[in-house]
Amino acid sequence: MSGGGAPKRRRPAGAALRAWALAAVCAAPAEGRGEGATSPPPGPRLVPASAPIAERDTRVRDPGRDPLPADPKQAQKIRRGYLLFLDTSKLAPGSVGAGLSCGNCHLNAGQKEGALPLVGIDAVFPEYNRRSGRKLSLEDRVVGCFLRSLNATALRTDASEEHENRTPHPDVVAPEVQALVAYLRWLSEGVTAEETRAWRGWHIPQERLIPVGRLDPRSGRRLYREQCANCHGTDGEGVDIGGIKPGPLWGPRSWNDGAGAARIYALAGYLRHAMPYTSPGSLSDEEAQQLAAYIDKKPRPAFPAKRYDYQVEKLPPDAVYYK
Repeated sequence: MSGGGAPKRRRPAGAALRAWALAAVCAAPAEGRGEGATSPPPGPRLVPASAPIAERDTRVRDPGRDPLPADPKQAQKIRRGYLLFLDTSKLAPGSVGAGLSCGNCHLNAGQKEGALPLVGIDAVFPEYNRRSGRKLSLEDRVVGCFLRSLNATALRTDASEEHENRTPHPDVVAPEVQALVAYLRWLSEGVTAEETRAWRGWHIPQERLIPVGRLDPRSGRRLYREQCANCHGTDGEGVDIGGIKPGPLWGPRSWNDGAGAARIYALAGYLRHAMPYTSPGSLSDEEAQQLAAYIDKKPRPAFPAKRYDYQVEKLPPDAVYYK
């Protein structure tokens, strides 16, 4: 989940190895857990960053295969959250205004190293969010993803108050939010906050950030045609490849301009480590930033409650849609 924070430094190689050997964040609450183990067995907790596109369905933990809580209602909620994660726009049409699902960015059901993994995410929440200027619960953060990355605000005639700090739809008690949180908490069982911080969010190192004014969207366009268009299409809408189709990178069905991916450095960190899907990690720091500048110069839906963002913290320099 990218969003309100400042860019972090990329992990050293040793940390990357630890990430593969450990897990991503902490224990789920005891609620709904019955007798028997639902915690994962020892071993790898993330699909490795180098995993090719052919392994897109690989899971370290799968609710359809692995132990779930004895409480049947909680188990069903976890299964529902997993399915929502993979096909959010279809299964929660009343809360998704984009042609995207959680799994479009959080690859391998949120379990791939370097691609915004969410394993263990429960351990670091509540967490301070610079964009909102307050601590957010995990439920709050999922709501923010609906509002911004999945553009739920497009479904309302007047969405000017639909902000995490105001009156969002969906809200924290919405069934789709609760189901996704149940899946993320199950995915987080047995891991500590310290472990997850080793691999949560691989970014461009601060000393390698190029000032936004020096980035050239024309260079980004050339790189896009060379590295991205085969899968994402020249129009950014995505090309059907063997039954999979990437989500739209810009235009009315993409994330809105209040999303974390609408920040150049945040998007660049993701592109640097997760893309191209056929060769993740092959872009340089500069190439990733030039690509992000090109993508984030494109038109996309407006987040109508941006005036409530960054009221406490300073506006980041890469938040180009706020200027």
